[in-house]
Formats: sequence, C-alpha cells, structure tokens
Amino acid sequence: MDRYVQQFINRLSLAFIIAATFILLVLFIRTPETCVNPNITKPKPHHRFPKSTCDFAHRTYTSIKKHNRRVWSTTAWIQTVLSFKSQFQTLQDKKLFTKHSRALVVSAGAGQAVMALKEMGLHDITGVEVVDSLPLVRRADPHSLPFFDNAFDLGFSAYLDRALFPDRYVAEMERTVRLGGACVVAVEECGGREVEEVVKLFRKSKVLGIRNVTMGDETRTRIVLRVMSD
Repeated sequence: MDRYVQQFINRLSLAFIIAATFILLVLFIRTPETCVNPNITKPKPHHRFPKSTCDFAHRTYTSIKKHNRRVWSTTAWIQTVLSFKSQFQTLQDKKLFTKHSRALVVSAGAGQAVMALKEMGLHDITGVEVVDSLPLVRRADPHSLPFFDNAFDLGFSAYLDRALFPDRYVAEMERTVRLGGACVVAVEECGGREVEEVVKLFRKSKVLGIRNVTMGDETRTRIVLRVMSD
C-alpha cells in the first residue's frame, strides 16, 4: 500500500513540475503589455518608461549639449554664476588678472566659476574637478595637477576647506601659478585663528586681503594671495 502511495506522490510532483515549467515558459515567451513597440517612431511619454524590462531598445538619449542648456538656464545656476562674476570683478579691478590671463579653477564643480570668467571675456580658462563636467570642467586630481610649473596667472578655488589634503592642494596651486600671479581661495566662513591656519598652508605667497563674501548661496571667507617665490 505504501508503495502505491509513494508512486502517486512522485507522479503528482512530476505533474506539478511540468505544469510550472510550462507556465514559466509561456510567461517568458509572451510579450508583456507594457513593452514598447520598437516600430513606434514617436512613442508617447508613457511609452518611454515601461514598467517591465522587456524593452531592450535604446531609449531617447539626451546629449550633453541639450543637458547643459537645461542646467545653465536654471535660476540657481544663473544666480551662482552672477555671484562669482561679482567676486571676480573685484579681483580684476585690483589688477590681479586681465582678459588675457591664464586662469585655473580648482574644485570647479559643475563649472559656474569657469562660466563666470568666460562671460567676463577670458579665453584661457581651465576648470578641474575629480569628476568632469564637459565642456567647462575636465577631470583631474587637485592634489596632483597635470600642469607645468608657472602655467597660470590666476589660481582660484571656492572650496579649499573640502580638500582631502589641504597642504598638498595648496602646494599644487602655488606650483602651477607663476611668480607674481594670484591665488584666491575661499573656505567656510571663519575668522581669527582659523584664517591664520589657512594662510599658513601657503608657503610661497603673501596675503593681499581677507573678507567674507557671497558665493552661490553661501557666505564664505575669501583669501587673496600673491605668489612671491618659486
């Protein structure tokens, strides 16, 4: 009796396995209703983002140029660029750079400071960041800049306080800015001893001025220095 029961259970299990395999095969072969028809040349908005993974065709690609136009037209971007232009204008008024200067922007982010200098008429501007943001910013390690000594007339960084190794960061700025050129950096708003600690990082430069300024939506302490030795 037990032998017949065991045989029945085995046959029942086999039947379940066959049925489950058939169902999975049908589900795999069948095209889900949420799939995008590859023959549709102009899909509707809800077709561009199907809920299933059945669509292996390339979706609409947004070019860098189109993406940049969107970002650069936002209020936040425009206001940040204007705030940088205001800061650069004060530096230009002090004869720290001209339209013909070679400028380096370290930790340039998405490139607002680079764009600000471009809009002021500078042509030779290099923006670097650990992640590139073309066409304004190229990828480079701020602690090991891929430039020759004395390559720039102006070195600028709005975010020195975010450097992993501030001493190396500053040394690279001083190395790449020529004798007589200017290094301009900004850190989180501070004063007194904290400012002195920042200034001590610059071994080859002389302080020209320190003040609190607005950069983007932040109030930061700006330190302007002139490179005095190689």
